[in-house]
Amino acid sequence: MKKANRLAAKFAALALSAALLSVPAFAADGITGRVEAGGAPISGAEVTLWLAGPDAPQKLAEAKTNEDGSFDLAFADGKGDGGVMYLIAAEGKSKLSSGNGPNPATTLMATLGTKAPARVTINELTTVASAWTGAQFLHGIVLRGDALGLSIAAGNVPNLVNLETGGLGPVIMDPLNSSETTTLAKLNTLGILLTACVTEKPDACDKLFAAATPPGGVAPTNTLAAAQNIARYPWHNADKIFGLLDTFYPVPAGKRWREVDLIPYLNFAPSSWTLSLVYSGGGYNGVGGIAIDGEGNMWSANNFLVGGQTTIFDWVGGGISKFAPNGKPLSPMIKGFRGGGVDSAGWGIAVSGDDKVWVTSIIGSTISVFDRKTGKPLSPETGYNLDGKLGAMQGIMVAPNGDIWTLDNDHSQIVHLPKGDASKGRIYGQVVDGKPVDGTLQLKKPFALAIDQNDYVWVTNSGSNTVTRFPANDPGKAVDFEVGYSPHGIAIDSQGNAWVANSIGHIGIREKLAFVAEKLEARFGSHDGSASKRAAKEWIDLWEISDKFPGGDVSMIRPDGTVLGPFNAGKTMNGAWGISIDGNDNIWVSNSMSHNLSQLCGVRTETFPPGLKTGDAISPPGGYIGGLKTITGVAADSAGNVWVANSWDQTLAGFKQVPDEALSTRFAANTTVVFFGVAKPVHTPLIGPARAE
Repeated sequence: MKKANRLAAKFAALALSAALLSVPAFAADGITGRVEAGGAPISGAEVTLWLAGPDAPQKLAEAKTNEDGSFDLAFADGKGDGGVMYLIAAEGKSKLSSGNGPNPATTLMATLGTKAPARVTINELTTVASAWTGAQFLHGIVLRGDALGLSIAAGNVPNLVNLETGGLGPVIMDPLNSSETTTLAKLNTLGILLTACVTEKPDACDKLFAAATPPGGVAPTNTLAAAQNIARYPWHNADKIFGLLDTFYPVPAGKRWREVDLIPYLNFAPSSWTLSLVYSGGGYNGVGGIAIDGEGNMWSANNFLVGGQTTIFDWVGGGISKFAPNGKPLSPMIKGFRGGGVDSAGWGIAVSGDDKVWVTSIIGSTISVFDRKTGKPLSPETGYNLDGKLGAMQGIMVAPNGDIWTLDNDHSQIVHLPKGDASKGRIYGQVVDGKPVDGTLQLKKPFALAIDQNDYVWVTNSGSNTVTRFPANDPGKAVDFEVGYSPHGIAIDSQGNAWVANSIGHIGIREKLAFVAEKLEARFGSHDGSASKRAAKEWIDLWEISDKFPGGDVSMIRPDGTVLGPFNAGKTMNGAWGISIDGNDNIWVSNSMSHNLSQLCGVRTETFPPGLKTGDAISPPGGYIGGLKTITGVAADSAGNVWVANSWDQTLAGFKQVPDEALSTRFAANTTVVFFGVAKPVHTPLIGPARAE
């Protein structure tokens, strides 16, 4: 009987969809749609259209669903513009339910964006997609936040789900996401668990709500609240939540598949319930650093050119790429944005407040600048190289006063461009006869830099185990702090603490230290050869060290110079590389060699899960995964999404003088990964210390 009901429901859904095909793409003054679960309609549900903004949302329209789950909403007074719209469907009775009346635990959601589609399906998948992308703005049925963050969240919903049909969205079904990550199966599994509650499987709501109770919190009372909790605490009770799948929908005897409406679903418990998507295109290839601009676009510095037969011994350098907040590439497909002297863009990329994108080059030994809106180069064709005095360049940053600071990793120098004026550029850090020319400033393969609230510049020395700090107005007054070996990324939190990603970490064993010392001397003891060959040697040796002695950790340096740590996420870090700080001052670290993303507690105890302290891992053992390869840059955005740069793919092919032909274009990774709603939103572009949006 239930099977017949499901078939009838599906035919009804098809008939409704066919009837709606003649409706225009976007609503002028109303929305028609359907509320469903498990493919069957929900009748008697209260449907409300809301307009979200920085204050309490505004109710635009409301209606009740018919027997076939359909509804018709008319905008009051022609409203429907000027914010992000979303639909809430509450209570009602599913055609698959054996209950006698409305289910009070049913609350479903669909985030529509700034333009309301003419037809919408509200179901489990739209609820999951809306709850995850809007996790940092959603409180109960109230969606509230700044315009940029809300628009980014809403813009990513259609990547996960088709708002018209309630089925899967185009991005989650594409080849990069449908079979190369578990996101599709996770989305469906979450949807199935919500279905069980909505259709009133025995004890389903109680068991789901118990598993979705947040750490130290109270149990949710409806399906949307349960989804919100899982999205915000994706690591909590991950296996228990997965176990509900077998409780609610066991595989029937003699069968191979569960009797569910959504496939594929997970076969194994996930380490966490994060939802991430993989994006590609726009010249993205072998990326070093990434940066988020003031409109939520992601910019990447591409080491290599798409399609080139690249090894670390011989490659054609790449340019820079731009992705919209929804992952759509906005730069040219193969070359990205080029010109202006960019050649093998490295770690250094930063966005200024005057709509410029600054980038450094490894092979080109240059500093380049592009127009943020058009992608056109603003620097000369040869770039800025300060009369040929620069080597392979890496980190770059924009100071709050508009100055540009950038690092010559090759020659262990730092370059200062006052207000971005290259004609007034000055180089600091030169060493003559073993003595620093500029007071106490002596760098050792500087890689990344940041500036704190007191205008002190912080520099990681990847060729040692130190971080250098000096006043921006007097680089000669430098001091060094010991951290882990080969520090790379650095970021400053809102309290003025410097957080450092140590790629090799605190090894601590004499034999290992001897090995590392030998490698460091080999890596950094000579400037013979081209910049690209020196970079290749550095990459090989760093890879060999990390492969032979896995490690990596994070150090924290307080403003008074006290060094805390190391923090290593339960020894699950290897090759810690990039580091980003979110609006809660929690720490995000990309682990290049272990291919995972770590989330650590920062210094604000009120943002910690119960029982944790500064430096403890919030992410599960093994970190967050999903589409990650050998990773480098990491950056949080204004919607609480965390972007991660895949850099290398077929590493062994790239380390050969002559790679196998079939793998000769696959050394570099060509994808970036976005984890939705996992971080507290942060203000972009990042200029100075991190601060909440």
